[in-house]
Amino acid sequence: MFSILVLIVGAAWIWFTAAPLGSTTQGDIPAPQEGFLAPDFRLETFGRDGYTLSESRGKPVLINFWTSWCPPCRSEMPAIQKVYDEFKDQGFVVLAVNSTHQDNLGDAITFAQTRKLTFPILLDKDGLVGDLYEVRSLPTTFFVDPQGIIQEVVVGGPMSEALLQIRVEQLMERSP
Repeated sequence: MFSILVLIVGAAWIWFTAAPLGSTTQGDIPAPQEGFLAPDFRLETFGRDGYTLSESRGKPVLINFWTSWCPPCRSEMPAIQKVYDEFKDQGFVVLAVNSTHQDNLGDAITFAQTRKLTFPILLDKDGLVGDLYEVRSLPTTFFVDPQGIIQEVVVGGPMSEALLQIRVEQLMERSP
């Protein structure tokens, strides 16, 4: 008898205290994650041109958050450049988001120039895009398919050239 009473009270508790479906995140996800649309953003480049993520819709995209003082960031940049060179003619896009609010702009420019980085270097001067993507560690990389869906998030690094190549090939397979 006691077990039945506990079950009834437990079921009533669950029924009356359950949050309605979708009310906890108001239909949004709490952080960008695999399987969800990558949040759109617009940032300036070194040349002051603006770049918007949604401009790359229809293309596979790697979004890499970095700073010039971050040892793993510095280590993986040559591999990112090499993979970019290999796939850029097939539509592959790299957006290197410098966490400028945590970096020195001059150091970031020097870093990109001395390494001859040819993909867009975007400047997150106030940290809003890093906050939007909930970046808590550098480097953090998002692999986004041509439909704008995040396929993988890699926190930390450095990523090897082989890992980058495999992930980009997987993104390229998703291209229309």
